[in-house]
Order: sequence, then C-alpha cells, then structure tokens
Amino acid sequence: MSIPDVPSAGAPLEAAPVCYRHPEREAHIRCQRCGRTICPDCMRPAAVGFQCPSCVKEGTRDARAGRTAYGGQHSGNPALTSQVLIAINVALWVAVTATGGSGSRLIDLLALRPSASYGGVVYPQYHAVAQGDVWQLVTSMFMHVSITHIGFNMLALWVLGPQLELALGRLRFLAVYFVSGLAGSASVMWLSASYSLTLGASGAIFGLMGALLVIAIKVHGDVRSIATWIGINFVITVLLSGISWQGHLGGFVAGVVIGSVLAFAPRAGRTTYQVAGVATTAVVVVALIAVRALALAS
Repeated sequence: MSIPDVPSAGAPLEAAPVCYRHPEREAHIRCQRCGRTICPDCMRPAAVGFQCPSCVKEGTRDARAGRTAYGGQHSGNPALTSQVLIAINVALWVAVTATGGSGSRLIDLLALRPSASYGGVVYPQYHAVAQGDVWQLVTSMFMHVSITHIGFNMLALWVLGPQLELALGRLRFLAVYFVSGLAGSASVMWLSASYSLTLGASGAIFGLMGALLVIAIKVHGDVRSIATWIGINFVITVLLSGISWQGHLGGFVAGVVIGSVLAFAPRAGRTTYQVAGVATTAVVVVALIAVRALALAS
C-alpha cells in the first residue's frame, strides 16, 4: 500500500493559482486565447471554453476592424477563392481531356517532371524542371487527367477551403495553399524518380488538412475527427498505386508549419511574425528545389 507524501513541518506549500485581474482570488480556469488564469467574475463564455475580458475586448475590436482571429481580413465571400481555384483546375482538366487525355501534350508541358534525363541520356524533347521548365512546379498543382482524381481533390477543396479562408482570411489561406503545393513539388523533386511525371492539387489539399488540424488543436476543437480523416487519406495514399505519397507528405508538412506560424504567432506584432514565418518557409522550399534541380542537371 502506498502512503501519500505529506509535507514536512515548515516546508513551503505551493501557492494556489490566482486570477490575473484579481490577485486576491483563487482561480483554476484559463482563458482560451491568452492562457491566463481567470476567476468566475472574469470568465466570458466563448465558442470553446472561456475567455478573459481583455481578450473579449480585443476580439470585439478585431471584429469591428473586419479581421479574423488570426489577423487576416474577413472575406465577404469565403467560398469565392476556392471556387476560382476549382474553376482553374476544371478548365485545365477539360483542356487536357480535349487534347488527348493522358497523351495530351499539355501533360508534358505543365505536369511536374524533375528531370528529362533517363539512364544518363537527356531527352530534350521533354519538358522538365532540371532543364529550366520551372513553371511546372506551380502548373502541376492544377493538372489532372482522371475524373476521379480531380473529383476528389475539388470536393476536398470545396469543403476545406471556405473553412480555412473564414478562419485565416484570403491572403493567409492562399499562402497555405500555394506554399503547401510548392512544398509538395519539392518533395517530389527529392523523393520521386527523376523522370516520373506528377500532377494534381493533392499537395496543396494536404496542406489545407495540415493547417486545419493545427487550428483545431489551437481552439481545442474536434481534433479526433480531423486526425481520423487525415489518417484515412494517408492510408489510401500508401495502399493505392499511382498516387504520389511524396507530394502528399510534402504538402501536409508545409501546411502544419504554416498553420502553426499563423495560429500561434504572438498578438503583439502578429502580422510581422506571420509574414516572416511564411516567407522563411517559402524560401526554404525554393532552396530545396533549386539544390535538387542543379544536382539533376549536372
């Protein structure tokens, strides 16, 4: 039988936590935004848990200024950006389908091929990043051949996009989307066969999943369902052939990184921290692509 520890005579007792606004009152609840301890008189109901009066006041000020909880401008139509991205993807899919599907010249021109070299022989008739066709790093994000491929990606974008834009604002949402997509391309450059073709918006979509997971953790939301959904998608990625797990992995990691930068940046100077964090991530991704492209071209 264990015996509980009993403080010896004269040993100092640990002080009970107190309210930051009323130091004379014991308190055990923390504000969901700033983490400071608050007493019952200072507890203000929030969407999740409670907030302190200072954070409620700041939130009201941000709302009046038309800003989201993470500093972005509120979008008048948070679904519009996703709709435009979907329209671009669909337009390119129609163009590919109309010009031969998997045999379309657009695939060679716009899908991602790390290098046009195979077995030590360079095939100049093919477009590839290592041979200077760097636009493929971005255009490949919008290319699809299979209707099931584009259907799944666009459904995911339709569901995830407006939620993230509503939480982050349009510019921050686009930063997550494009840097994650670029990180997916970087991962393909390093981890895929150099002569392989990769296409699809999946890297950017997995980036949105990663950012959404971070925000759910930040606000103590329904993390379990989001993590389960992400887990199922990764299992499908591994089990089914013809799916670029490299692009999915790179996009997801970048989404987690950028989501963390946006969600956990300190309130004082928040925009500066966010811009610096996103820019640093983008620079690292571009540097990784450049190093790999130079190695493949040599």
